Amino acid sequence: MTVKPNDRRLRLLAAPALLAAALLLTPAAASRAQDPEPDEQEEAALEEAEDTGEGAEETGAELPELTSEAELRVEPDELTLEVGATARLQAKLFDRGEEVSGHPIVFFSRSRRNVSVDATGKLEAHGPGEFTVVALVPKDAEDRPRRAEALLRTEIRVFVPDPPVATIEIVDLPANLYTATTLPLATRIVDTSGVVRQNVPVRYESTDARVATVDALGHLQLHAPGETTLSAHAEDRTAAVEVSVSANPVARFELERLPDAFETVRTGDVVRFAARGYDAAGNPVPDLPVHFSVAGTQSPSILAPGAKAEIEQDGAFFAERSGVYTVVATSGENAAMHRLAVQPRNVARELTYVGQGKVRDRHTSDLWVWKGADGNDYAITGTWGAEGHAYIWDVSSPENITLIDTVRVDARTVNDVKISEDGRLAVISREGASNRKNGLVILDVSEPQLGVRIVSRYDDQLRGGVHNVFIHDGHVYAVNNGRRFDIINIEDPKAPYRVGRFELDTPGHAIHDVWVVDGVAFTSNWGDGVYAIDVGGGGAGGAPNNPVVLGSYQYPSGWNHAAFPYRSQSTGKFYVFAGDEAFPYGLTGREPGEAPPRAAGWIHIVEWDDWSAPREVARYQVPEAGTHNFWIEDDLLYVAYYNGGLRVVDISGELRGDLYRQGREVAMFMPYDGEGYIPNSPFTWGPQPFRDHIFFSDWNSGLWAVRLTDPERPRDTGEPQ
Repeated sequence: MTVKPNDRRLRLLAAPALLAAALLLTPAAASRAQDPEPDEQEEAALEEAEDTGEGAEETGAELPELTSEAELRVEPDELTLEVGATARLQAKLFDRGEEVSGHPIVFFSRSRRNVSVDATGKLEAHGPGEFTVVALVPKDAEDRPRRAEALLRTEIRVFVPDPPVATIEIVDLPANLYTATTLPLATRIVDTSGVVRQNVPVRYESTDARVATVDALGHLQLHAPGETTLSAHAEDRTAAVEVSVSANPVARFELERLPDAFETVRTGDVVRFAARGYDAAGNPVPDLPVHFSVAGTQSPSILAPGAKAEIEQDGAFFAERSGVYTVVATSGENAAMHRLAVQPRNVARELTYVGQGKVRDRHTSDLWVWKGADGNDYAITGTWGAEGHAYIWDVSSPENITLIDTVRVDARTVNDVKISEDGRLAVISREGASNRKNGLVILDVSEPQLGVRIVSRYDDQLRGGVHNVFIHDGHVYAVNNGRRFDIINIEDPKAPYRVGRFELDTPGHAIHDVWVVDGVAFTSNWGDGVYAIDVGGGGAGGAPNNPVVLGSYQYPSGWNHAAFPYRSQSTGKFYVFAGDEAFPYGLTGREPGEAPPRAAGWIHIVEWDDWSAPREVARYQVPEAGTHNFWIEDDLLYVAYYNGGLRVVDISGELRGDLYRQGREVAMFMPYDGEGYIPNSPFTWGPQPFRDHIFFSDWNSGLWAVRLTDPERPRDTGEPQ
């Protein structure tokens, strides 16, 4: 493929954000090129678009200026690779027909988790799909590759087919099968790369259709007593199992609502049902397949509601709209039903403006609010894509938020700020340092009114940039270059030192955040999902110098950006709330005058009482907006929903289904600021409830304080519940 500077595609060029870049230089220089953190989507996370400081080495020589006839030629321009296979891209630069040497050529993959590329143009396929690798010549040869503005750019299409099926087995068949019943069949399919596959068509057969048949959707229908062999076919692999069908012994079939504490069932409440069959002697029939369904009539004031209620096949019922519902349980020719009424949840309150610490000349990043050692209340906020400032605020009077000190470090972005448990130390992260050392900075915040001072800097092996940090029990957990987290002892803040680190070994792995509670670190790893890691409290022998994995959970989108562990006050269930971050509409709004950005994604609610068996059970999803950071306290979820503003959500009780549609949203607040960095463009970054107020940072307008209030008259939004 050949591309010239006047190619129409060059009009679409933009500096790639968090893209896995590699630099093609002379052999000596190529050996020194750094391997930046990987990317899970083309534009990745908004705040991670900031330069992390690793990448090109200076060439030291003045390069010849290219003319408008310069061409970037890459061969091949498209190719097919099997999983695990490699190939080499050949990239050459020509000007007026003559090959030009010396100019760096940058490669990066838009999905390094699936296809990686190194400094020499070597590709390796890790997962199936259609992907794009980009080659470019930066306008500035000394520009770091991830942020380089391109003079020439071309794209190479890479197709990686699914590996062949290696094994298939029929799983989860009950020990007892009965005539006149139906149950879905399940298979476990593993391909030659060891991946469990869900996307392989399966064809089923039964050797005796008089005993059993399998329909086109994989449901086993049992007709008569006897024996038959069931087979499942996937590609050229087959699994078979012999089954025996018995006469159906059910003489009585019952549906029971299990005991609960609900005096009135509200939308979002989980009501549990159980169905049982008994034989003529009154004995329970084991392994009886039961199918649950629900029908009903919503409240008359609700018109055209769409889905109104749901019952899952474990018997958990919940409604999105108020009304009267009938739960039906069937097993073959047996059926039973139960009716119940559902009332509106009625949790709506309002968020009322209290105060603002205005930051209008640059983007604001994260915040932390704390009670100072002097008894006053303080907040610290970072800045994004600017000049390395962190701001310290007195928030003792939230209606009069006052800036009392500023710390400036060598960085473009101070993305994260955290305060120690005793309120005496702050740790701030650094990205985009002029000397590319980055790392973190420890501050003495024991007497903010008298001034905040730098205690120490730590950048040993952190030159790629620290994006997020967490302080727990005398240690800082620092997300390093988007690849791992390092654990740094700060018991003596003047002399911090590394005691441990943790990094995944999956292809193209990445980490975005870490949150530590009771000696367990919860990391957010984009496509690798959430990991729970014992660092001293997980009971698996872990410690800061010996992190031990407890369990993990992945979900299909690969957008995992943040995680917050929480044990429900009302039920005792342990959940992890996993937040997305994605920008499918592109990244805008970095500079004044640009259109405001628009995000996507939601909160995934994972029930995780058993480390080996996490299960996603619910979501909170606001249409047309996307999540960022969030906080949970007292069965309330506080979400910075980027262009959707601040949201407060009732998470009391057991959680199932879509919390937004169940009327669990308590309140929302849109921080409009007509003089903001981008005027009237809410882009809420992170919240924290504190002393009857909710503080939050907004990317375009600084620090805000609001409070929950009960309006005299509920606001009419036109949507009855």
